[in-house]
Amino acid sequence: MNRIVSILSILALFSCQGQEAADTLKKEIEMLDSAPSEIEKFYEEHIGNNAPSESKGSVSNGSLVNGKIIPFAGSNFQYFDTLSYIGGRAFTNDKVKQTLLDTYAELAIELPNRKFFIMECSNKNGGQIFPHRTHQNGLSIDFMMPLIKNGKPNYELDLLGKDHYWLDFDNEGKYSKDKAIKIDFELVARHILLLEKHARKNGLKISKVIIKTELKDELFASDYGKKLKESGVYVVKKLSQLINLLHDDHYHIDFQTL
Repeated sequence: MNRIVSILSILALFSCQGQEAADTLKKEIEMLDSAPSEIEKFYEEHIGNNAPSESKGSVSNGSLVNGKIIPFAGSNFQYFDTLSYIGGRAFTNDKVKQTLLDTYAELAIELPNRKFFIMECSNKNGGQIFPHRTHQNGLSIDFMMPLIKNGKPNYELDLLGKDHYWLDFDNEGKYSKDKAIKIDFELVARHILLLEKHARKNGLKISKVIIKTELKDELFASDYGKKLKESGVYVVKKLSQLINLLHDDHYHIDFQTL
């Protein structure tokens, strides 16, 4: 039910954003309607027990014990892809899950009309999760870049599922096929700072933020970006060419236990 409510609330936001957005949302709703019980059943079957999670090894060579599945959707957030979710790629350490929920709860108060999208996490038991090099021990999560168009939140590209990973943004954060659509760097920085705040409360901290390095100037130029730069949260300084190119549509965060 929460998933349906979330979709309907996003529908209201899409209604004034053009035919392309409407068509994209229609396809997503049709897909969800074809198997709503499958998503709910999968969540109920994998919600797990109250035992704490254990993240073993590293994010690039590890495993996860008592991994916890995140909800497919909440009042202001949604997992980005149905098949990825049912495929078991939305598990995290329990402390990470609580950090996510606490962060979105605060954002729901501060920005009640803003929606957010979570991308891939980890497998239930961790380990390799193609094509990611990390995401192996429940302490890694990808977050979709929040977008704006003409100064307003924009969701035209947010329901593409796995294809979202292949979107192309230039070094100023503008979408290659529509320069009016831009990354909301202020909100990215605000989100990261809140994740760090709630991570600390849950016995974690952010160990690394991965974002296309050419976007860092835009990120740190925003008001919250300046606070992020001064916060001590590590934002990666250098990446391989391939990894760098792949992190323009989303930002990757690794947590570590305190």
